[in-house]
Amino acid sequence: MDRRESIKTLVIGGFSVGLLTEACRTHENPPAAPSPANKEMTASALNRMKEEVEHMKKIDAEPAFFTAEEMKVITILGDIIIPKDKVSGSASDAGVPAFIEFIVKDKPEFQTPLRGGIRWLDIQCLNRYEKSFSEIGDREKMEIVDEIAWPKKAKPEHSQGVAFFSLMRNLVATGFYTTEMGIKDVGYIGNVPNQWNGVPEDVLKQYNLAYTEKQLRECVSFS
Repeated sequence: MDRRESIKTLVIGGFSVGLLTEACRTHENPPAAPSPANKEMTASALNRMKEEVEHMKKIDAEPAFFTAEEMKVITILGDIIIPKDKVSGSASDAGVPAFIEFIVKDKPEFQTPLRGGIRWLDIQCLNRYEKSFSEIGDREKMEIVDEIAWPKKAKPEHSQGVAFFSLMRNLVATGFYTTEMGIKDVGYIGNVPNQWNGVPEDVLKQYNLAYTEKQLRECVSFS
């Protein structure tokens, strides 16, 4: 399926998601900081109010929330949701993992669902394959993802995984399609000058209308 069509199909609903019931333990090892996001994701590259800039600086100064292993899972899932194709790079190429790291510090309510979801994913993989999600093969990864990527088809016992993947999908899509790469990916060109040649002749005839000489002279250009 074409990426743009699949995104329209997959991105359903908003960011509403119930908290996962899997326990989330505080990690003893200090989390590894992710690679910096590209310039368009930094405060210095955006026109913001003074209060917003200070808020961004405060978040940037905080220690990383996700561990290196958690960031690995986020990166893998992001690139499954938005892989590299002939038009553009993948989610990780656009700096989406760093965007998600920023989001959980800006909106702490996402911390438990995401960390709990990663834990749920690893438990499923350990039970099935005796390996964590990042360690299993590509085929096994897709088997797990296919079971939680389609809410209407998912089994009731996978509801926690479905909620997690839905949140991940929304965050990945938001992160990717608010970057220059993502905007180019969908072909958005913004406001550009153009020339309006008026209502087509057949449409005017259909409604028994016609331009006046004044309208043709002052408002409509057919050149």
